[in-house]
Amino acid sequence: MAKKDKRFVKTYSQGTMDVIEVLVDRETGVNYLFRSSGYAGGMTPLLDREGKPIITTVLDEEE
Repeated sequence: MAKKDKRFVKTYSQGTMDVIEVLVDRETGVNYLFRSSGYAGGMTPLLDREGKPIITTVLDEEE
């Protein structure tokens, strides 16, 4: 799959065994928080103070 075809872009990553990542959906711009620990993990949209999803514009040159 080419880089331009990737729907999600990782914008932040922390940890190796206990991982926290922020992913941005290229189509909607919605930011998601992904958390994994061992064999368990989960993903949820990041929300602002008013409960609305955080939207980011992703440029093509970002990885």
